Amino acid sequence: MALTNFGVNSPLAVKLWRKRLFSESLKATWFGKFVGESADSLIQFTTETQKDKGDRVTVGLRMQLTGAGVQGDGTLEGNEEALAVYSDTIAIDQLRHAVRSNGKMSEQRVPMEVRDEAMAGLRDWWADRLDTCMFNQLCGNTAQTDTRYTGNQATTAPDTNHRLWAGPGITTDEGLGTGDTMSLALIDKCVARAKTFTPMIRPLKIKGEDKWAMFLHPNQVYSLRTNINAGQWLDIQKAAVTGGQISENPIFSGALGEYNGVVLHEAVRVQNGIHSSTGAVLPNVRRAAFCGAQAALVAVGRGGDPDNMSWIKEYFDYQNQLGVSAGMIFGIKKTVFNSADFSVLTVSSYAATP
Repeated sequence: MALTNFGVNSPLAVKLWRKRLFSESLKATWFGKFVGESADSLIQFTTETQKDKGDRVTVGLRMQLTGAGVQGDGTLEGNEEALAVYSDTIAIDQLRHAVRSNGKMSEQRVPMEVRDEAMAGLRDWWADRLDTCMFNQLCGNTAQTDTRYTGNQATTAPDTNHRLWAGPGITTDEGLGTGDTMSLALIDKCVARAKTFTPMIRPLKIKGEDKWAMFLHPNQVYSLRTNINAGQWLDIQKAAVTGGQISENPIFSGALGEYNGVVLHEAVRVQNGIHSSTGAVLPNVRRAAFCGAQAALVAVGRGGDPDNMSWIKEYFDYQNQLGVSAGMIFGIKKTVFNSADFSVLTVSSYAATP
């Protein structure tokens, strides 16, 4: 009897493993559900480098026209307004990781399959790394200078206008004290600033409603939960995102609740504060990220989603040792136009471990 068999090194098998690794890794990330190709996505997936060669993508931003216009039969010629267009560039590079068995005898001692465990291990590694890159970018973590942890490009510190601190009169992370914790008042300030910036931090449109997203470290969430003054946590729970058609949107999946049009998410990889003079990490300070549309960009190399991730299986030492590697050409970056953060506000608060 003739049987059709596809071995582990079959080109079709390799493609399936690539696709599975990419999809499972992205699903395991925090930010995967927020990625989309449109400019209305919280994290925009740029497709230019999927189709053509190149190691960077330039994204343009056209500012709103501000001229008064011409009434009646007034002369329009000579009173035109020039378009103001700014740009940002995201770089891509290759990042790879691999696992390798000690040998067939070592594999004999355990019930697991090395190839399957390699898939699981690399999936978890990629999910952790992609999330770490995204939060280092959104939080402006300039203390991390290894670009393997920052989306294959350097992070940029938040600009002055896109910074908020808990506590009156505080303008540095190191200036925060034990009483300067996360509060609903800070969220209200974020919304007010988002609406009045030029350009404004554009909200996400969810079934015709304006929504922003805010990502808080668990220690910042603890501050909100334990603050019973003026019904702080109670007010969030009044608008808890459970049930209803609007909760079907990914932005509500796993959310803590909603307050003043801001959907709140708890994320353990929200980064620490940074000392303004020394650049040292401040363990008792966290930088929450208040985000609108196009807060960050993700780009990948040629091959496209989901086949852009490599999956290589090789034998060593006369096929005694099995090695598996997974790699991807990609970039992750916070959007910055005209030297200013475009769609992110960082909110620093004192957030010691309870």
